[in-house]
Amino acid sequence: MGTRLPQDSATDDDALVKRRILVVEDDPSIQLGLRMVLERAGYEVAVAEDGESGFERVQLEPWDLVILDVMLPKLNGYEVLGRMRRLGVGVGVLILSARTAEPDRVMGLDLGADDYVSKPFSVPELLARVRVALRRNEGAKSVAFGNVVVDGRKREVSRAGEPVSITATEFSVLWTLIAAQGRVLSRAQIFEAVWGAAHHGTQRTIDNFVAQLRNKLEADPVAPRYLVTVRGVGYRFEK
Repeated sequence: MGTRLPQDSATDDDALVKRRILVVEDDPSIQLGLRMVLERAGYEVAVAEDGESGFERVQLEPWDLVILDVMLPKLNGYEVLGRMRRLGVGVGVLILSARTAEPDRVMGLDLGADDYVSKPFSVPELLARVRVALRRNEGAKSVAFGNVVVDGRKREVSRAGEPVSITATEFSVLWTLIAAQGRVLSRAQIFEAVWGAAHHGTQRTIDNFVAQLRNKLEADPVAPRYLVTVRGVGYRFEK
């Protein structure tokens, strides 16, 4: 990592609250260094060693921040970030990369990163940027409609105050529609956002997931109010 651990890093203000940070990094020495720095600052830290496993963990677990390398095996950091944002995963992302050219930084920010930090880096500066990113994303993004509340950070759904049993894929389909903010999405667009363009499957699978979501969330699944069919095109979320 090319940086010494400062002696006072454990006094970081955010140590008072355990925030969960996922580090997606394939270099073992940088993994170790980041884990030590962040844990000494009071954060709960987990590590994913490639882009594919990092993306899976982002989908399945609640995080307060993701620290994301760019040059990763299986899926690069830009691909991970792009998939996250297409799914509407609103967790803060701090890119940490040795790629320092302006086009690389612009690409990361355009894809939805909160910040872009170059390697090697100063530990105090990194911790300051982590604090800023956490403050920026302080409020867990949630959406309420009818008697349903959808928590985008925790990937949880409740109805009339009671938790709804929902699978990871069902949530991804639901959040993809919510994140479109009223735009109509074709089955192909939803399919690519949830599974990726390289996944083999039928787009009609989307119909089954939407039907399951309507059964769980709509007052009248036969005449849905929120998860609406647009004939000949696809689906739209109406709030």
